[in-house]
Amino acid sequence: MIAIVDYRMGNLRSVQKGFEHAGVAGVVVTGDPATVAAADGVVLPGVGAFRDAAANLKASGMREVVLDRAGTGVPLLGICLGMQLLATTGLEDGTHEGLGLVPGECRRLPAGVKIPHIGWNTLEYPKESPLFEGIPQGSAFYFVHSYHLVPDDPAAVIATTEHGTTFAAAVAAGSVFAVQFHPEKSSELGLRLLANFARIVEEGRP
Repeated sequence: MIAIVDYRMGNLRSVQKGFEHAGVAGVVVTGDPATVAAADGVVLPGVGAFRDAAANLKASGMREVVLDRAGTGVPLLGICLGMQLLATTGLEDGTHEGLGLVPGECRRLPAGVKIPHIGWNTLEYPKESPLFEGIPQGSAFYFVHSYHLVPDDPAAVIATTEHGTTFAAAVAAGSVFAVQFHPEKSSELGLRLLANFARIVEEGRP
């Protein structure tokens, strides 16, 4: 079972439908920490503000269970705000504690570019990752965001794109993966990425 974490931050059903369209069964949306604790894979999606999301995770009991599952090597996929929350610190409307699963900061996109960044951007891969298996260099994915994760360790970056600056479009740290774009809104290649994550879960490999 893959559990999509419901912490009241949007786009849950669209992510579940994305997995369904990718041919992945056994994907549930849940606000129950016990269900997440029993899952073989965890998805942390989200649309909204870092501060509110971090507070909701803590208040719901999901923060602790997500950290526990990731700590035991259960594959985790962060999407959009879910990627940003993996940082140690978020700098949106103050300084706020993230999950720290991909140490670094969540920073605003640079001044002088259109914010929020909305639209299709192509990716480049500095290293191979099973998350992008069968997805060629230069593939385009759909982004909607104003902030981005800047990892402390550049080796965590598995895909980059550009919008005023080159930034991490995807990261990986052990069994933790995350993408700044929305695979569920990125046509066939987005569905391929979701299927790749499901295969990572099934095979139990990072």
